[in-house]
Amino acid sequence: MTLPAVPAEPRGAPGYATRAGYRPRGAVRLMVADAATGAIAHRRFDALAAVMSPGDVLVINVSATVPAALEGASAEGPVRVHLSSPVAGSLWTAEPRRPAGVGSLPWRDFGGGRFELPGGAAATFVTRDERSPRLWLVALEGVGDVLGYLQRHGQPIRYAHVSEARPLSAYQNVYATEPGSAEMPSAGRAFTARLVTRLAAAGVVFAPVVLHCGVASFEAGERPDEERYEVSETTARLVNEARAVGRRVVAVGTTAARALETVADSAGVVHPGRGRTDLLIGPERGVRAIDGLITGWHEAGASHWALAEAVAGPQLVARCYAEAEERGYLWHEFGDALLVLGPGRR
Repeated sequence: MTLPAVPAEPRGAPGYATRAGYRPRGAVRLMVADAATGAIAHRRFDALAAVMSPGDVLVINVSATVPAALEGASAEGPVRVHLSSPVAGSLWTAEPRRPAGVGSLPWRDFGGGRFELPGGAAATFVTRDERSPRLWLVALEGVGDVLGYLQRHGQPIRYAHVSEARPLSAYQNVYATEPGSAEMPSAGRAFTARLVTRLAAAGVVFAPVVLHCGVASFEAGERPDEERYEVSETTARLVNEARAVGRRVVAVGTTAARALETVADSAGVVHPGRGRTDLLIGPERGVRAIDGLITGWHEAGASHWALAEAVAGPQLVARCYAEAEERGYLWHEFGDALLVLGPGRR
């Protein structure tokens, strides 16, 4: 199944005017699927407040995107280095990519070695990471503070479906506060400041978590990188209180869901915590703390698809994707959204 990838663009984004073919963030489409009734509805994302109820909780990932793509060069030719997550000291996980215009393509037969980076730095690709055939362990040299170095020399991670070099601001969620994600936690991209205000005024509770995303272009069967997360005492309390009185807990994105589910016990009670997680959630494990999920549209077999199935069941999710294809829903990070609600509390 393939959905078109025409992008959405926020009106008035820095450096951009609204142009034909681009939509404001809140104007992307939102499909709402309810496992309790089997009903599927089609809305604009900025109508989300009509779907939520007072006391419901939206769990948002406030990690901010950093410019994690670097241009490298060696005798073997140019490479685009996508830094993913820190391991220890100057050792990171990273994906080598072949430059393709403003985007990049997989480099299947990459052989490793040392590459020069901007500003007199270097990266040595030491060995492949066991979790994914596309990830390597990389030793950085002459970089110093990595986030500062990326701000000076990096660019946003872009793939081949992107035709133009949009600025880092196009890859940020409006509520992002904690720099650290290699790629945008894109399920939250359609939120606008106006929508956040409208939801808060309607009594919807926002509960922030942090999960710093590594590279997100994983294929079916690949495990995600170990990613850093933090769930605060306040967020744990907000979620537990909502569950205790029968309100819904909806995760905005698989990253928010994975952070929360990592610290939820078998009874669904959420505990504060921080660390690293590579948790994958599917129908067999199920979900413990969340009742709903807002996500983008992804390939069959991707972990995002499996998490949606864990919330709403495989049959309903399959129906959603069939309708999305029929109606021309847009995918990738600038596309449309899906909200699945589980069969539990209403």
